[in-house]
Amino acid sequence: MQFVADGIVFAAIISLGAIGLSMIYNILRFANFAQGEIVATGAYFSLGFVALFGAGIGSIGPLAFGWPLLVSIGFAMVATSLMVLIVDWLLFRQLRDKSASRITLIMAAFGVSLMGRNLITLIAGGDPINFSFFIPRAVEILPSVRVVPDDIAIVVLAGLSVLALHLYLTRTTMGRWMRATAENPTLARVNGIDTRAVIRWTWIVGASLATLAGALQGHIVELRPEMGFSLLLPMFAALIIGGVGNIYGTLLGALFIGLSQSFAVAIGLSAYREAVSFMLMLAILLVRPQGLLGGRD
Repeated sequence: MQFVADGIVFAAIISLGAIGLSMIYNILRFANFAQGEIVATGAYFSLGFVALFGAGIGSIGPLAFGWPLLVSIGFAMVATSLMVLIVDWLLFRQLRDKSASRITLIMAAFGVSLMGRNLITLIAGGDPINFSFFIPRAVEILPSVRVVPDDIAIVVLAGLSVLALHLYLTRTTMGRWMRATAENPTLARVNGIDTRAVIRWTWIVGASLATLAGALQGHIVELRPEMGFSLLLPMFAALIIGGVGNIYGTLLGALFIGLSQSFAVAIGLSAYREAVSFMLMLAILLVRPQGLLGGRD
């Protein structure tokens, strides 16, 4: 049960980034290999705003972070979204207007990923950075299962974010436009939906969730320029296992990846935890190629 708890925390983090991948794939129709760098950029923006405010990350009760970090994450979401929109305007929008192929968009995203990682290293340096050196005391939530309060807060924040996204997609006009565009972009455009606005808000929502994922991962582990790249493969695995056309399937896929990597550590294969999760992913895809909740095209 201890490893289940650890797997759920990791799943909560990668699910936020994987949902952004799912939205971009379904609406813009390409695999965004730069999503990892969006996660890392959001994390570094969060640290930058914490330093700018000069207040430290603070604390809330037993948590090792407080309102300064949460407020900084909000500012970082705005900064990351603006950066992503600029990249889309300079690059991806130009390629879309020229009817570029999917492979062209994928290679462009891969190039953005490489540039982003190197820019982070150039600006912030290559050494690991910690938000805080304060380690909260673990609490026992079940017999022989101990977690730090921050882990519980991470799962709660991820759950609230997913709930907010669900309400946004089902209760707002833009959310309905997003679902219509994901279903059939041409038909959505013919029916008067502003698909360019849909694309902008898709980037904003995806970048905001990625920023939250990066900040939370950076808080419980550390910030490194490669942190986004190390999370990219688990995020893609969660997307594929759950079904690329289903956001809720992506959550299930993230849970599968988180638990499989945690159990790999439990049986002494910590050095091969990513390989174990990918082997299980391939086994599932051999039985159900469309993913757990994905539909057949």
